[in-house]
Amino acid sequence: MSAPSAPASNARTGRLRAALPFWLSLGFLPLLLAAAHFGGWALVLPPLYGWALVTILDSLLGLNEENADTETPEAELFWYRAVTIVWFPIQALAIFGAIWWVGTTDHLHWAEQIGLFVGVAVMSGPVGIVYAHELMHQRNRLERWLADLLLASVLYSHFRSEHLRVHHLYVGTPRDPVTARYDEGFPAYFLRVLRECPRSAWRAEAAMQARAGRSVWHLSNPFWRYGALQAAMILLAFALGGLWGVALFVFQAFLAVWQLELTNYVEHYGLTREHLGDGRYEPVKPRHSWNAAHTASNWLMINLQRHSDHHYKPDRRFPLLQTYGAGEAPQLPHGYPLMTALAMLPPVWRKVMNPRVRAWRRHFYPHIRNWVPYDQGLTPSPPGAP
Repeated sequence: MSAPSAPASNARTGRLRAALPFWLSLGFLPLLLAAAHFGGWALVLPPLYGWALVTILDSLLGLNEENADTETPEAELFWYRAVTIVWFPIQALAIFGAIWWVGTTDHLHWAEQIGLFVGVAVMSGPVGIVYAHELMHQRNRLERWLADLLLASVLYSHFRSEHLRVHHLYVGTPRDPVTARYDEGFPAYFLRVLRECPRSAWRAEAAMQARAGRSVWHLSNPFWRYGALQAAMILLAFALGGLWGVALFVFQAFLAVWQLELTNYVEHYGLTREHLGDGRYEPVKPRHSWNAAHTASNWLMINLQRHSDHHYKPDRRFPLLQTYGAGEAPQLPHGYPLMTALAMLPPVWRKVMNPRVRAWRRHFYPHIRNWVPYDQGLTPSPPGAP
């Protein structure tokens, strides 16, 4: 067999080099090891890496508004896809390795153990659930299973059904629990989605079973799989660390979900689709998602901030997602890490974002004069519409 040609080898090297920034998430591993070994001051390293360092890099590196060729062959995306495919064993090792560590040593005080799992959650939430989001949108069965495993490791398996069967269909309308209402603070939003999303996911899957002529309790309902995988994760945590291990596992899952929903809150805050009457809304457009072209946070969150294009082409792989200009889609002033931090301070958040929502309305919907309240937010309605 002949050796690969120099141009072919150079092309592969170039693709690897281009994909490496999206492996920024691996930086959590040595920081978690240091936190587990040293405790104390080292416990702040994973949160600082995921929130502060990425924000600093965003300010230094600026915006990346380049768009890849959407016709790029799948084979050329290998090194991009690889980080999402290998992530479940990495995350499982971090979560359950940390449970084993605190269960078999007295190295860390109980408060330090909780601090360690804060760091684990900074990895399993902004990275693990974002990777699960990428994987669940693909047609490949392996990738969808990996998404299910990642979601089970944070006890949020229903997110797959809610996201695919509810959010993408009804974003920007009252039927989508995940669209944050105008002027709705994050605490109220968080409680609402925790209450409503599991029910909306269940109703969506029940409707799928009914259309297929099956009972909601048929084994093809993915909620059976969700329950089995989550139970397996809890049992593994118990086997490794007893009841304290389960408590730490649930704690990191809660913090991971909290960070996910902070991101969901930011992505569509105050953006609504125009009501056309008779319960119909305009099609989803780039204007219905907040976007951020900040370089480092897009590396860490694998281009999730190119959110408008994701809603346009949900199965488009993350390296091919396109960015939009301000004339087509609303832009955030900072990347998701800093914006989610602001979201935890509702008065500051409203001061920063409410004027932007009002400017968005004036720009994209100058013909609409009345904005009809629903729930705790607003939806546009042309004069005379119900």
